[in-house]
Amino acid sequence: MRTKLKLLFIVAIMLLGLTTATIINISLNFRDYSIKSAIDKSKMTATIVKDGLTAHMVNGIMDKREYFLNQISANNDAVKSLWLVRSENVIKQYGEGLNDETVRDAIDKKVLNTGETVREIIESSNDITLRVTIPYKATVNGGNTNCLTCHNVKRGDTLGAISMEFDISDMRTSGMLTILKIFGINMLFLVIVLFLLNHYVTPYMRLFSNLQNGIKKAYSGDFTHKFETTVGGDAKSIVEQMNTLFSKMQETFGDIKYNLATFIPQGCVSSADPLHEAKTIINELSDVYKFKKTIELDASKDEVYTRIVDILKLKYNLNNFSLYEVNNITHERKLFFSTGDNAQICQEKINKNAEDCRAYRTKSVTISSEFPNLCQSCLSEKQNYVCIPFTINNDVSLTISITGNSENEIEEFTSHITSIKHYFEAAKPVIESQILMEKLKDTSLRDGMTGLYNRRFLEEVIDKIMHQASRSKETYSVMMLDVDFFKMVNDTYGHDVGDRVIVEIGKVLKETIRDADLAIRYGGEEFVVMLHNASDEGTQDVASKIHSAFAALSFDVGTGETMKKTMSIGISKFPKDGDTIWKCIKFADTALYVAKTTGRNKIVNYEKEMGESEDLR
Repeated sequence: MRTKLKLLFIVAIMLLGLTTATIINISLNFRDYSIKSAIDKSKMTATIVKDGLTAHMVNGIMDKREYFLNQISANNDAVKSLWLVRSENVIKQYGEGLNDETVRDAIDKKVLNTGETVREIIESSNDITLRVTIPYKATVNGGNTNCLTCHNVKRGDTLGAISMEFDISDMRTSGMLTILKIFGINMLFLVIVLFLLNHYVTPYMRLFSNLQNGIKKAYSGDFTHKFETTVGGDAKSIVEQMNTLFSKMQETFGDIKYNLATFIPQGCVSSADPLHEAKTIINELSDVYKFKKTIELDASKDEVYTRIVDILKLKYNLNNFSLYEVNNITHERKLFFSTGDNAQICQEKINKNAEDCRAYRTKSVTISSEFPNLCQSCLSEKQNYVCIPFTINNDVSLTISITGNSENEIEEFTSHITSIKHYFEAAKPVIESQILMEKLKDTSLRDGMTGLYNRRFLEEVIDKIMHQASRSKETYSVMMLDVDFFKMVNDTYGHDVGDRVIVEIGKVLKETIRDADLAIRYGGEEFVVMLHNASDEGTQDVASKIHSAFAALSFDVGTGETMKKTMSIGISKFPKDGDTIWKCIKFADTALYVAKTTGRNKIVNYEKEMGESEDLR
């Protein structure tokens, strides 16, 4: 409706402008025409007077000229007044003439002096007067019109002038009537045009409004609008095409928002345009799909975590954040990645007990702006942060802590939380699979009876450990342990008792060594222990504890009897005794042999001379 009113208003303004321009143009032309007509009359009158005066002079009746002049004025209603003006030369020769035929005003004087015609319009509220003064000049045309025969002047001299005043007031009245007629005709034309325009434009305006309403509904995801029009021809064809198009769009896109919500929950993308929202969600799905296909080929859980770190850096432009892995059984938290010290905002105690972390404990996103000092395990009450927990399975969870310089920055991070969770959801089955594979691998690398690593584990990791130790200048004390007369236990008391002995050795080793050390069941009753960066005194102390703890054990062998056993231990040092750990294991085995062959139940350190002995090679 507004568009139609604007259109009618513009057309009315244009027609009024055209009417105004027409009236102004006609008014000016009418005025010019009236003035020109009066001037032509003045020229004609001047010529008549001139010819008449010449005839009076030739016929010697100049004294009768007053009647002639009065008749001219009387017979011409437009002439208000008429008078003659004599030049000085004529006055000198013939006198001032009738009715003081002398200069009356400045115009007469000017015309006599210059010999040029002067015209002037005098307007008042009541009338309009055209004043015209035309000079008479001495001419020599031959015959009876030779002015020099009667006047003592030169050719071209001004003999006098005729001044006339014409009443052209009727020009104003006629002009006004003409303008009113034109204005009336134009107003009638304007009304007719606006009526016809309104009559023919209204259906199109209704169609336009109908189209606009349909498009507005389409922006909100509603394609059920039915387009209607009373206009035929192309407009009707367009309406039919639009109805067909919207019907297809309703079938295709009407439920797209809800279908996509199967993959990404509604509300994740804020937009009033469902098509834009669908595009955004599809792009998000595409990115998440590419991410998932990539991590499915990664070799380990840590590689997947690294991909997540890259996403947080590159896609979400996070500059200060930390990624933690939490053991859901022990509640220990391990830092996997951090952008720096500023990103680590939690107290140290949380790493030992993740239950002190509000986000992990509540399984909900923790945002510092929601309440003052929201997480009381944070190092600073004024810190701006967002902590996002995510449970992978019963064993493992992840936590991201994001820090910012201001609440506005945190608010911006918050808008990405749902999207970040999409990547965790995509990574979840892959991480679960990697955890399962690690468990399976760990199971294959561990001894089922003692829970210690087995010889296969040692074969797989020993080279890696050795290279790391060489680069970092680390040392290892290698101990080889063997139960004295173990075959006798199996032969005398049976394998069940022998198995209990092996199990107890595993417990002693676990209780004695550190987390950084390794205990491996090398085979049968033989065990290898690798002490990381242990001093000679420390190595000897650990060996003594193991030796004493095992010797103190008492095994029930049935029928009320008990049994005690001892062990022998051989020790070598990497890289002091050998440049590879495998050599050190061999040298520890040599020292163990020495212990067994020299009395058993003792701890023997490898000496270089042992490797040179023919009996021990």
